[in-house]
Amino acid sequence: MRAVADGAETSLAGTRVLVTGASGLIGSHLLHVLDSAAEVVAVSRLGRPSERGVRWIVCDLARPGAIADVVEAERPQVIIHLAGAVRGDRSLEAVGPTLRVNLVVTVELLEAATRVGCRRIVLSGSLLEEPATGTPQAVPPSPYGASRWAASAYARMFHALFETPVAVLRPSYAYGPSQEQSKLIPFVTTALLAGESPHLSSGQRKLDWVYAEDVARAYNAAASRPGIEGRTLDVGSGNMASVDEVVRAIGEAVGPTAGTPRFGAVPIRPLEQDVVPDIEETAAALGWRATTSLEEGLNRTVAWIRDQRLAG
Repeated sequence: MRAVADGAETSLAGTRVLVTGASGLIGSHLLHVLDSAAEVVAVSRLGRPSERGVRWIVCDLARPGAIADVVEAERPQVIIHLAGAVRGDRSLEAVGPTLRVNLVVTVELLEAATRVGCRRIVLSGSLLEEPATGTPQAVPPSPYGASRWAASAYARMFHALFETPVAVLRPSYAYGPSQEQSKLIPFVTTALLAGESPHLSSGQRKLDWVYAEDVARAYNAAASRPGIEGRTLDVGSGNMASVDEVVRAIGEAVGPTAGTPRFGAVPIRPLEQDVVPDIEETAAALGWRATTSLEEGLNRTVAWIRDQRLAG
């Protein structure tokens, strides 16, 4: 299924669109849903051949000034910034990398985009890692969450002070084909397909699971939807399910296997939170809703992982 996109939008035809993190989960899906008439420049640390109207640039954004150099050289009209150090661990070692890649790089990008007169910047926040409330005592649960929270604050400040046309999207738990192996769904699926027993925490945490292609369509809508500058919008399906429920659904999609999920084998991470996205505000702002059911999304993802294993 496709995400619904209603209402007036500005076409991206003929527009130079810069996508960072283009080889990641959401980025790889976004390249397939962007307007085929747009001029897409994709940024990645690894070189890739240009195809389907996408021109790839090799760049390590962790290098100081790298993103500013790209923006100034390419002068895109639209930027969709998906790149980041995505890690949920609560370790001291996570502070430096997430600070540099998620916060400093984003501020450098905002500065450069403002200087070249970019007409729309779409940034990624994190619905699951930023504080669930807006009170002064709100505490992000991880270094990653703190870096995303701070980057979102900078985005709103740039809009308020410099009229930078930036919007922030906060996806809930995105999943689907091409997701990093260490993430829950590919980790469990791969283990079960191999006849192994994945070790998990309690499984009781409830998440809003949203299929990556639907998320990509939300970013596509945000790239051209008028009147969303300065806003932070949640991207989710509106359906909460526990980790236990999802793991059991993966087991059904995989079929008979010698592996059995081991709940309670891994400690629960501190400061975990259940967050319900505001999908109605996003629907009104973007004319978008996620329409891929959890069952369909899991079946597609398991089938893709199975095919990759057979092909590999």
